[in-house]
Amino acid sequence: MVKGTEFLPVSRDEMIHRGWYYYDFLVVTADGYIDHPSFGSAIIARLLESEGYRVAVLAQPDWRDAEAFRAMGKPRYGVLIGGGNLDSMVAHYTVAKRRRTQDLYSPGGKVGFRPDRPTIVYVNRAREAFPDTPIVIGGLESSLRRFAHYDYWDDKVRRPILFDAPADLLVYGMGESATVEIARRLAAKTPVAEITDVRGTACIVTDPAVCRYHEVTCPSFEEVQGDKTAYAKATKVQYEEHDPIRGKAVLQQCQGRWLLVNPPQRPLNRQTLDKLYDLPFTREVHPMYREGIPAIEEVRFSITHNRGCFGGCNFCALAFHQGRMVTSRSIESVLSEAELLTHDPRFKGYIHDVGGPSANFRHTSCRQQKEHGMCRGKSCLAPEPCKNLDADHSEYTELLRRMRQIPGIKKVFVRSGVRYDYMLQDKNRDFFKELVDYHISGQLKVAPEHCVSSVLDYMGKPHFDVFLKFWRQYQKLNESNGREQYLVPYLMSSHPGCTLNDAVDLAVFLKRTGHQPEQVQDFYPTPGTMSTCMYYTGIDPRTMEPVYVARDPHDKALQRALLQWGRPDKRALVIEALEKTERTDLIGYGPECLLRPMKGEKYDVKTPPVPPKKKKDGRPSKPEEAPRRGRRTDGQKGKMSPRKKAAFAKQRAKKK
Repeated sequence: MVKGTEFLPVSRDEMIHRGWYYYDFLVVTADGYIDHPSFGSAIIARLLESEGYRVAVLAQPDWRDAEAFRAMGKPRYGVLIGGGNLDSMVAHYTVAKRRRTQDLYSPGGKVGFRPDRPTIVYVNRAREAFPDTPIVIGGLESSLRRFAHYDYWDDKVRRPILFDAPADLLVYGMGESATVEIARRLAAKTPVAEITDVRGTACIVTDPAVCRYHEVTCPSFEEVQGDKTAYAKATKVQYEEHDPIRGKAVLQQCQGRWLLVNPPQRPLNRQTLDKLYDLPFTREVHPMYREGIPAIEEVRFSITHNRGCFGGCNFCALAFHQGRMVTSRSIESVLSEAELLTHDPRFKGYIHDVGGPSANFRHTSCRQQKEHGMCRGKSCLAPEPCKNLDADHSEYTELLRRMRQIPGIKKVFVRSGVRYDYMLQDKNRDFFKELVDYHISGQLKVAPEHCVSSVLDYMGKPHFDVFLKFWRQYQKLNESNGREQYLVPYLMSSHPGCTLNDAVDLAVFLKRTGHQPEQVQDFYPTPGTMSTCMYYTGIDPRTMEPVYVARDPHDKALQRALLQWGRPDKRALVIEALEKTERTDLIGYGPECLLRPMKGEKYDVKTPPVPPKKKKDGRPSKPEEAPRRGRRTDGQKGKMSPRKKAAFAKQRAKKK
């Protein structure tokens, strides 16, 4: 724990210990209480504290009884509710919709401490406990469900979350500015029903005329529920207006009322970000959890230096939550946090990560952004980098260099994803070289995701030749220093637009390059992404053109199996996939084949052996041409025991 700091109160006893007999805001979170800047609820709670408010924290309350919400009394101004750092449904279910056996954000990593869709459940309990108290929801779960959205787990279009969670306001995105503005108005006795104009918020209204911004209307809940083309059009509008500079308010009608989503807040500038991360976090799990909370271990000695991502991956929710405009902390602020970590008695000298959504972004992608916003309907990096792209790693390189020099720090790793396409656009190779020399722990993880251009276009990723160019340069840098470091590609199966033939092509590439991934990410349709829209509608919302989608669980299993063709438990699926695509030529003994035939299979057709050349006396011309006992005939090298190896080496030495 950082000296001189203490946790915010989590009980009436802790309030009394502070001399409090009232408090202003109750922050409710679906995660266990970790007072660390990597957790949104902790940031919001500390920020309100810095503004002079008394804040209490209620972590993972019993959702079956409103009494849990009344335990610390009624807050003076409001209840702020978040669904946790990770979407609750992703935290609870695999892509196959199976229940997970662990929850890393709960005590001891155990499940059962929070319900499905906790934002909705908590709001209903809080409304029971405090009927007249303003309730504000925020965080990832609310942000991505602010509009009518396709729900993968229910397999249907659900209403905007405010229509299921009876809160007064929704804060979306990185909500610090909006939350502080709402708190000031509530403290000034402004009725919550009149707070309809804060940027970065959404609310339900009966008359859309209350909107104070230029607005655009997207198809209603009823339309998107019954018409997939309308759903795709709504998604396009929502993404086009999600810009803090040129974006308009978006109105969506739902069952006789209107959802009003105001334009996004502007990203926090560098000075404000520095102040935010300088707040007095204890950086620890609350001591009420005897078993601890596993999620702290990933971030305990990691540092976040940026926000936002202009990478534009269609399957990623970052663009719709944090936004595409990148901001970052000053070098001094990040170094100050690194120096603070060196005083932790558990610190062993290793900074695990200095990153963010994309580790190597420090500023907006181009200078025009700050004045005009992000380009409508365009990506900064894919399929080709924009000509206005400002690819510059000099500040990030300086940050890492100076951090390496701090006494007590042995190694600084970069484990967040790096955008290799952005790296290649930087003519100065200093960062690339130093990344390889100092900031990799034996392997670098990057995300090409696929190798087929059409699939990459649907993903919003650069084409594969960019990855191959990066790979060659990475190998060259390692060879020049005599290092043996590997590149680990992240891959995805079953993304919209990916056919079974495309999956075969990716498997062939992996076989040819010697990669056999142990883990493959099957596409997970989470709310609020472009790719989820494609999955549900079969339409690319950018072009309104049809897209092939593998929805059947068996079809998805076939694609996934191809990328793990070497696993015995996937063999039957791989053979089925190769038969469906008429690629059984990949079952055989050649170096390009994915599978070798097994005895009894219909593909176990052995080529007739070539008779060895013989001498006049009938003996084989060379001893090696004669089959030897124990020698394998399937093209693989036979194994030799250490004892036989030693005897063989001794025999060869005698002959010499």
